[in-house]
Amino acid sequence: MAASKISAPGRAPRAGRSRGYFGIGVERASKPMNLGNLFRTAHAFGASFVFTVAPHRTVGRIRSDTSITPRHVPYYSFADAESMTLPQRCDVVGIELLEEAGALPSFRHPRSAAYVLGPERGELSRAMRDRCDHLVRIPTAFSLNLATAGAIVMYDRLIALARFARRPSIPGVAPEPEPAHVAGAPVRRPRAGAG
Repeated sequence: MAASKISAPGRAPRAGRSRGYFGIGVERASKPMNLGNLFRTAHAFGASFVFTVAPHRTVGRIRSDTSITPRHVPYYSFADAESMTLPQRCDVVGIELLEEAGALPSFRHPRSAAYVLGPERGELSRAMRDRCDHLVRIPTAFSLNLATAGAIVMYDRLIALARFARRPSIPGVAPEPEPAHVAGAPVRRPRAGAG
């Protein structure tokens, strides 16, 4: 049996690498098992950071995160939506089952994004929705488990932004090989004021 290549912790597989970064977190999280599951999944998908906003006091130690994500990926805890400090040009993407939210299958993921999910027993606060650059919903008949929703969003980001071989049009057929990257010649731009 051939040995499989294992990528570095906190990084997506080599074929799936894309430019940019993302972080994911929850506003008013109250269930530590869900939060741990989300953080572990974020670590597996290569998140650059994880965070909470106004977490419930019962969150405490996250036991279900067997990869111990905060040892490998920065963890931030913010008191409220207004105190969230993110890098410049990092879009805040709210994930919530709201009528005004766009459907995930039609959403173009920003290269640099912080995805924030609403709490298990509620929705994103008005202050958080106002802070969001985008509101996105997973088109389901009813709400999903917090960690499941986060995993779907991260997988969607991976297949939307990373480079993979094209899927075959017929089931059971091998995928087309990924085309080799071809670098072009340098682009020369005229200097400002020259001319």
